[in-house]
Amino acid sequence: MSARLLSMKEAISQYVDDGDVVAAEGFTHLIPFSAGHEIIRQRKKDLILCRLTPDLIYDQMIAAGVARKLIFGWIGNPGVGSLYGIRRAVEKEQPRPLSLEEYSHFGLLSRLKAGASGLPFMHLRDYDGTDLPAVNGSIRTVECPFTGESLAAVPALRPDVAILHAQRADSSGNTQVWGLLGVQKEVAFAAKKVIVVVEEIVSEDVIRADPNRTLVPGLVVDAVVAEPFGAHPSYAQGYYDRDNDFYLGWAQTSRTAASLEAYLDEWVYGVASREEYVEKYEGELERRLKPQPNLSPPVDYGLYT
Repeated sequence: MSARLLSMKEAISQYVDDGDVVAAEGFTHLIPFSAGHEIIRQRKKDLILCRLTPDLIYDQMIAAGVARKLIFGWIGNPGVGSLYGIRRAVEKEQPRPLSLEEYSHFGLLSRLKAGASGLPFMHLRDYDGTDLPAVNGSIRTVECPFTGESLAAVPALRPDVAILHAQRADSSGNTQVWGLLGVQKEVAFAAKKVIVVVEEIVSEDVIRADPNRTLVPGLVVDAVVAEPFGAHPSYAQGYYDRDNDFYLGWAQTSRTAASLEAYLDEWVYGVASREEYVEKYEGELERRLKPQPNLSPPVDYGLYT
């Protein structure tokens, strides 16, 4: 399989279907906001959204009514507080009911690792002393065949589509990431289809010159999308910093359905693409979020002649 270079509109249209299980990953940074916005613009529906830490992007998607279920490990606006769009969906069924399936971070990671490994389940000790098994029937127990010990077990998770943001990839989908890695590799290998969104497309020579930075090989990637600032307001290490003001402001923006809908109308439905989104900031993102260079020392891989 060879990945295809597509626009965001094309990638979402071709690879995300109504009712799909969708995992949009990136831990703290490289969160695929631009892909989430395109899913909203295309008015996908009945999605099952998976993510270790549903944050602002899932708050926006759920407030837009694209999801019927959320599979997660932790919910919140990191360092700030609640996600009011998700709360309204759960507590008031607005704009539609939302069911929840809760794990710990490691529990959901274990589901993805099982899916990526072709195993039916993964075992762990994670739930000793917790009440999560009482509210989540997918958390079971198994007996270790070697020690007789009782262990927790969670089923494999194989999303219909994974959406990942990264710093760079080549046209074949070989994708390089540095900084926090999260579960991007696991979700890519677990998913049936993979869309990679990157800050820039580089040549194969650039990828081959630094092979250890390649986290996701092109052989599991279906589509590559070049989308500068596609992770804003999260960050892409080395390209732009986290927009902390946006996260702080989201506490007020999302507090009422009306103010959240106004945000979607202006910044999601009101722009046709991430390029228009960035242009709407009139250079502010580049001025405010551009990091200072901080190069790591080069690595000598050696050349055999």
